Amino acid sequence: MEQYISLAHGDGGELSHRLIRDLFVEAFGDGKAAMFDAAEITLTSQQIAVSTDSFVIKPIFFPGGSIGKLAVAGTVNDLAVSGAKPAFLTCGFVIEEGFPISDLKRIVRDMAEEARKTGVQIVAGDTKVVERGSADGVYINTTGIGIYEPGIGCSLEFEEGDAIIVTGSIGDHGIAVLAARGELGITVPIVSDCASLNRMLGEVLHHTNGIRIMRDPTRGGLATTLVEIAEDFHLTIKINEVDVPVKEEVHGVCDLLGFDPLYLANEGKAIIIVADNEKDKVLDIVREFSEGRDTVVIGSIIGKEKGQLLMETPLGSKRLLNRLSGTMFPRIC
Repeated sequence: MEQYISLAHGDGGELSHRLIRDLFVEAFGDGKAAMFDAAEITLTSQQIAVSTDSFVIKPIFFPGGSIGKLAVAGTVNDLAVSGAKPAFLTCGFVIEEGFPISDLKRIVRDMAEEARKTGVQIVAGDTKVVERGSADGVYINTTGIGIYEPGIGCSLEFEEGDAIIVTGSIGDHGIAVLAARGELGITVPIVSDCASLNRMLGEVLHHTNGIRIMRDPTRGGLATTLVEIAEDFHLTIKINEVDVPVKEEVHGVCDLLGFDPLYLANEGKAIIIVADNEKDKVLDIVREFSEGRDTVVIGSIIGKEKGQLLMETPLGSKRLLNRLSGTMFPRIC
């Protein structure tokens, strides 16, 4: 196989055929399915969930992951927090002329490995090649299909006193990616939290009652996601600043650069809002998984109607939190 991507890899001819056969089909599986323009999949009569996302992260390799791992985990998590069981993925690649084949192989291997871990099948895909300088290496789009199981899901019926849970420290992904860019001359021993959460969240849904909603706080971070929930469902949510888990290294970089960890991107954390009498059961379940061992309760719903997020400081005062305004740094996922 050639060492670099050329425009001929995207023209539908022999090089395209070899790239698909020797790289994508070999990594993702079913060679027979790859011969057709659409994948044939069997679904039950149950309701399905569909999610799509595009990944343009810079750099494409970072501590704890790559654009390939992120492309699978990101879409899997979107399905999982919606209460669906992820089943199938499609993927589309936009590759720049001159991109190293060795890097593409690494990305595809990461995708295949993450798909195997999660139990999803990558069933269809597409490859396009653009001129040098047009795509900054590679972009990936994924679409996921998940299946809703009868009687399993989020109720969206909130009550005062419901607990707000986050499944670990926030901001790790944002700081890991920022440091990997090398633009600021900082070295930080932080690894991205990029991970698929479907198995952990599936256990939560199967073994607890009273799950109101689950969300993954990616772009915009924890605060923006909670503001969206508060506004969408007319809730007053209060979180306690001292309870929000942030690693010292993340705090240090934020203090140095003027960032707020509440608004940093995460790629392996979930927010779970659950009835207060079920919160301990949720904690016990998620802490059995490596992705959830640092799970904590950070607040509660204290009212209905207003649609706002408050943070109680260590001094006992309350601060109104808003959505992220502007962009801390782009190309984070």
